Formats: sequence, C-alpha cells, structure tokens
Amino acid sequence: MVEISPILILPFMGTALGAAMVFLLRGKMSDLLRKLLLGFASGVMVAASVWSLLIPSLEMAERQGGVIWLPAAVGFVLGILFLLLLDTLIPHLHIGSDKPEGLTHNCQWRRTTMLSVAVTLHNIPEGMAVGVILASAMAEGSMIPMSAAWALAIGIAIQNFPEGAILSMPLHSEGMGKGKAFAIGALSGIVEPIASILTMLLIGFVSPTLPYLLAFAAGAMMYVVIEELIPEAQAEPHSNIPTLSFTIGFVLMMVLDYAL
Repeated sequence: MVEISPILILPFMGTALGAAMVFLLRGKMSDLLRKLLLGFASGVMVAASVWSLLIPSLEMAERQGGVIWLPAAVGFVLGILFLLLLDTLIPHLHIGSDKPEGLTHNCQWRRTTMLSVAVTLHNIPEGMAVGVILASAMAEGSMIPMSAAWALAIGIAIQNFPEGAILSMPLHSEGMGKGKAFAIGALSGIVEPIASILTMLLIGFVSPTLPYLLAFAAGAMMYVVIEELIPEAQAEPHSNIPTLSFTIGFVLMMVLDYAL
C-alpha cells in the first residue's frame, strides 16, 4: 500500500496555484511573459533530470554492480521513446498552435480538450519522477535521502506554477469563463499524483529496476523540454529572456537538490 505523502501532492498544488492566476491577471498573457515562464520551466526540468534522476541512477547502478552506465542509458532512451509514442498516438494541440498532433483522423475533440490533453500528457513524466525518487528514498537501505524527494517535488511544483498559468490564461482569452479555465488548468495536474502512485506501486514489484526507472523518468521529462518547452520559448519574436529564465530555473533546481 502506498502512503499518501505530501510530497505526492505538491506538484499538483503548484499547477492549481498557477491556474489561479487567471483570476488575478487581466487580458491575454504577453509573449514576453510566456517565454519567460517557458524558459524557467525548461531550466527546472533539465536540472531535475540531471541532478535528481540521472546522477542517482548512475550511483545506484554502481552500488548494484555491473555496467554502471547501462541502466541510465537504457532507461533514458526508453523514457524518450515512451513520450514519443504517446505524442504520436494521442490527439492533442499545443498552446499557440492551430495544427493538432497525434491520431486526429475522425477525432471530434474540441480545441480546448486537445489543449488540456497536451498539458496533461506532458505532466505524466513529472509525476513518474516524483514517484520513483520517493520510492527510492523509502526503500530499505537506500542511499537516496528523503530530502531529495522533497527537493524534486518542490522544484516541480515551482515549475508547474507557470505551466498552470500558461494553460488557464489562454483558455480564458479564447472566451472560456475564468472558473472553467481555472478548473481545466488545475485538473491537468491531477495526473501527476496518479502517475506517482502508479509508479510507486510498480516499483514494489520490480525494485531492482530502480536505476532504469530513475533514468526513464529523466528521459520522459527531457522529451517534454526538447519537443515542446524550448521550441515554444524560442519562437518568434526572438528574445533572450527565455535563456536567462532557463538559467535561473536550472540553478534554482540544482541548489534545491543539494540544499535540502
């Protein structure tokens, strides 16, 4: 049985608080603010993938013996391919785009539904990451401290704040009521604690594969950064703001991982 830790809820709370910005900010989100938030989110996710997931995967594989780099390499590639498969199969629409992706033949989903699916889909790896690091910290004789799980959950919650706003505010600007836009933005994050719990339940049956699962979560998160966040942050009009906010997000997550 998986204990419902506050760590599992933190990322969802970040998304919900971000979605609540639809009540506080007026008008359409500016391109500059959106780029700043996307750059920041990218930095947090890249740092979390490296410091919180890949490095612990390598360290755990070293203690288990065998080829140290193999679990990290295999898990990372599988994580990328898993998100690529979901992106290819599930109909979704990225914010700022009018061209749906996935298997859209005969798909009758509304635009708002496909926007929500895109964000929800990309929240899955974040939930998996929290679940696998928490399970690793709770494992008997684990070298991963519980503070590492707290650091990752806090970092993802901070990163989810702009993601919630980036979804709810465009939905409102397209004519949706503030209450409904907030609800959709917040609920897009509910997949994270669900993915965390399912990952922890899976680990209960296959605990020797923890190094692979840590790297798998890292690969899935990096896919989101490479495929969506960075291209959207660097879209026209060009600005150096995303680069600076990426740096802030990366350093913040790195410090969190070692300070807690």
